[in-house]
Amino acid sequence: MLYSHNIGDFCELHSEFLFREESHAGIALISQDYSVGEQVRVIMELTANKTAEEMVNQLEFLGKYLKNS
Repeated sequence: MLYSHNIGDFCELHSEFLFREESHAGIALISQDYSVGEQVRVIMELTANKTAEEMVNQLEFLGKYLKNS
């Protein structure tokens, strides 16, 4: 799984992979507006809820894992 703050580019790359029927290990995105601690918490939440197999070809916006979202 790839983790990035570069939301625009990786959303586009995800779409391109799906269009070309290529596979990727998953992309997890979050804006840089969150503290390092919040980012670590949401990554831990994601990995507790989804397996590597479930992340294949998935695009996850990590902000949805924040308690205040």
